[in-house]
Amino acid sequence: MTAIIDVQQAFEGDEAILSAIPSPSELELWANAVLKYEGLSEQEITIRFTDEAESQNLNREYRGKDKPTNVLSFPFEAPPGIEINLLGDLVICAPVISREAEEQQKRVSDHYTHMTVHGLLHLMGYDHIVDADAEEMESKEIDILACLGIDNPYEVND
Repeated sequence: MTAIIDVQQAFEGDEAILSAIPSPSELELWANAVLKYEGLSEQEITIRFTDEAESQNLNREYRGKDKPTNVLSFPFEAPPGIEINLLGDLVICAPVISREAEEQQKRVSDHYTHMTVHGLLHLMGYDHIVDADAEEMESKEIDILACLGIDNPYEVND
């Protein structure tokens, strides 16, 4: 399994937020963990890091929710008869990731890892609208993150 990551850096702003954005090698490591877990071979993924305004615009246009969000997933659907290993696009909002990590008392790098894994699973067709689907998706996230040395993100630590 080999993830080919196209990184688009569209976030300009706070230096602390900017410096926390993962490197292409980190993104490749995380994506390869997901591909291995799912038994997939080479896949290409575009990951775009953006600000709250762009995230909010996309979230409003594609999900009907007028607020910025941590990660948006846009699966690629090839036209009939065309074979291409393009999984799709992730749009990750850097300020939201940093704010959520602080609120949840998590390392920002761990939260980036989680949201990248989460978004990639969405690209593969997993969802969390129905409880049973949410349990399946969360279980996969927990397993993949454990392989990457990250604790269960859904466990509340008091």
